[in-house]
Amino acid sequence: MALFNPQKLSVNLIPPATWAHPVEGRKYTLTHSDSTGQLFLDIGYGYNGKAIDPKMRDEVLAEWIKDPNGRLRIAGTAYVDGGEFSQTEAEARLAVFKKEMATALKGMINGDRPFYANYPFLLNAPIYIQFLSAYPQYRQVIYYGTPRQYLEEA
Repeated sequence: MALFNPQKLSVNLIPPATWAHPVEGRKYTLTHSDSTGQLFLDIGYGYNGKAIDPKMRDEVLAEWIKDPNGRLRIAGTAYVDGGEFSQTEAEARLAVFKKEMATALKGMINGDRPFYANYPFLLNAPIYIQFLSAYPQYRQVIYYGTPRQYLEEA
């Protein structure tokens, strides 16, 4: 991934999901091509497991969930490692995920622009990304602001 380019974003809305439903439980699967810079976003009731490269595991998954107070937020995950990589490799993967997360989030938010037209108040919902790792020092949850910050001018 590099800088966000809306022309390099392909969006796949998986039925029965629509631009209005679901809200809670709406799931995003974001993958990319290193060679073309293309971003691929799947939106649906479930994640698109077929889009995930089991060797690379460089996807970003996210969904709309309710916090304990009943407010909606985006909760995402990025798979750093499950012990199959050395500590040095895991550290490098974490650094890449952190460096590219803004581009990934821009892809997710801009790819679901019609959803936000239906629910503009969700532009102010918090986004949290959990980095999954077998190494405790790389297991982190980071606040990434709100969807409004990632919305590109049309």
